Amino acid sequence: MTSPCLTLDLSKIAANWAALDALTACETAAVVKADAYGGGASAVARHLQGIGVTRFFVALATEGVALRQALGEGAEINILSGHMAGDASCLASARLTPVLNSLDQVLRHLEALPTAPFALQLDTGMNRLGLEPSDWAGLRQIKMGSPTFVMSHLACADDPSHAMNAKQLNTFKEMTDGLGLTRSLAATGGILLGPEYHFDFTRPGIGLYGCAPFSAGQVVHHLTLPIIQTRDVAVGETVGYSNTWTAERPSRIATVAAGYADGLHRAMGAKTQLWANEIPCPIVGRISMDLIGVDVTDLADVPDSLEILNQHQTADVLAANAGTIGYEILTSLGARYTRVYEGNT
Repeated sequence: MTSPCLTLDLSKIAANWAALDALTACETAAVVKADAYGGGASAVARHLQGIGVTRFFVALATEGVALRQALGEGAEINILSGHMAGDASCLASARLTPVLNSLDQVLRHLEALPTAPFALQLDTGMNRLGLEPSDWAGLRQIKMGSPTFVMSHLACADDPSHAMNAKQLNTFKEMTDGLGLTRSLAATGGILLGPEYHFDFTRPGIGLYGCAPFSAGQVVHHLTLPIIQTRDVAVGETVGYSNTWTAERPSRIATVAAGYADGLHRAMGAKTQLWANEIPCPIVGRISMDLIGVDVTDLADVPDSLEILNQHQTADVLAANAGTIGYEILTSLGARYTRVYEGNT
């Protein structure tokens, strides 16, 4: 192996989607923004399309164009950033549906693409994207046709006991009840809050990839790092930048090909291990840009590669080691990884 290898099991992504879908009595879409959270949007979305998913979400129009090329006709591709200046041509040519977030975006869309479909996002308290209640009321004065759906986004769904969840739910209902519109409120965390949050369709993202808050999700990712060199280190010798690790016994140290340029944060080093099958091998010294030192002294035989992301050490574990969240770990996984897909039909 000449480069690090990121393996994704598409059958487990499909199983996670099916498990989340089974928690609802409505349609389940799929969020594949940020290149399917670092996994490769084309491969992931094509597999999900193959099991019946028809509605997809990405963040940017450019992502939508690439996804249309991957999926062909039939899929509904929604753009969460809405209709930005300069987007009209690609929205039209790739038949993308912008989720309009402001009165300015509504007017831009109606002027540029008056017969093209659109959706609307409502701000129910997150204060990030979406029409506020006063804007929403003002739209009644604009002859704009009917949106394909209206949606909002929950700020605290990863904390089921947080009062903000019920507050946003009530606001969403106040803004949309009785209008006969297709509605969506729940992403992964919202699905887990229960049926009253589900409405007409849900939008799981991180849960598809087996990460929190979907604790029942199957592990999707395996990341294998090739060993470039091994060396013997005597007691008292140090490894890596700033001499942060000193050998307390005669040690065998492997240097693997990956580092913070590949999304493996320096902060995770002290708590993180690599794995040789079932045997953990601790990181020693600092994670550098392209290289990581690993203590393989206790291995009877040193393999050609070691795993850093697997069923023993998931993205959520790496995130906790680095003081961040699983989203950041997955979306930081670098372009230098060779991506391999298993479980494709």
